[in-house]
Amino acid sequence: MSGKVEVNIADHVARVRFFHPKKNSLPGELLRNIAEKINEVANNDDVNVVVLESGENGPFCAGASFDELVAIENFESGKHFFMGFALVILAMKNCPKFTIVRVQGKAVGGGVGVIAAADYAMATTGAAIKLSELAIGIGPFVVGPCVERKVGTSAFSELSIDADWRDASWAKQRGLYAKTFENVELLDQEVDKFSKSLAQKSPEAMRELKKILWQGTENWTELLEQRAEISGKLVLSDFTKNAIAAFKKK
Repeated sequence: MSGKVEVNIADHVARVRFFHPKKNSLPGELLRNIAEKINEVANNDDVNVVVLESGENGPFCAGASFDELVAIENFESGKHFFMGFALVILAMKNCPKFTIVRVQGKAVGGGVGVIAAADYAMATTGAAIKLSELAIGIGPFVVGPCVERKVGTSAFSELSIDADWRDASWAKQRGLYAKTFENVELLDQEVDKFSKSLAQKSPEAMRELKKILWQGTENWTELLEQRAEISGKLVLSDFTKNAIAAFKKK
C-alpha cells in the first residue's frame, strides 16, 4: 500500500510517474521516492526536461495519506512526514531542468503544492484544486511558499482560509496552470508534444533561465524545514486526530 514511482526516459524527456491506490495519496515513503527519482534524473546528462505525473485517470493527488497522519505519535515522526513534501518541492526547485506537471484530475493539499512547484503545469478542465489542511487543524505550511509564489498572496490566502474547491479555470487565471484541456487525451497530446519540443532547446539556456525564475527561494531548505516543524506539532493535536477520523468515516 506504499505506492510506487516509475521513471521512463525517451527523447531526452524523463517521465516520473507516481501512483498510490488510494487516489494517489502521498505517504512519507512515496514522497521520498518521488524526490529521489527527481534528483536522479536531474543528474542524468541524457535528460533535458522532466515530466511529473500520477498514475490512472482519477485524481492527480489526494494529498497527504490520512492513514499515516493519524498514526503519527510524536513530533519527530510528524516532522519527518511533512519533510517528505519539502523534499519533493526542493528536488523540483533545485533540478536544473524544467519540470512539467501533468494534472489529469483533482488535487488536494500537498498535491497542489507539487503542482505549484512545477516550472510549467498543464491540466484538464476537471482538475479542481483545494487546500484542505485547515479543515483538519493543520494548515498548508510546507507547500505554502510555492503556492504563494505561483498564485500570489491574495489567492493563497483565499485558498488557505476557506478550504473550498476552486475549478481549473480559477487555477489557470491565477497562473497555477499554464494551459487546460477538455479531456485527458488532449492533455497527453500537448504534454508529449511540448516536452519533446522543449527538450530540443539549449540545456545551458534552460538551466540559466530556471535559476532566474527561482530567484528569491535560496532560503527554502531552512524555511520548509521550519514549516515542517509547525505541521509536525499541530498534527499531534486532538482536533486533528478527531478531524481525520471523521473524514475517514465519510
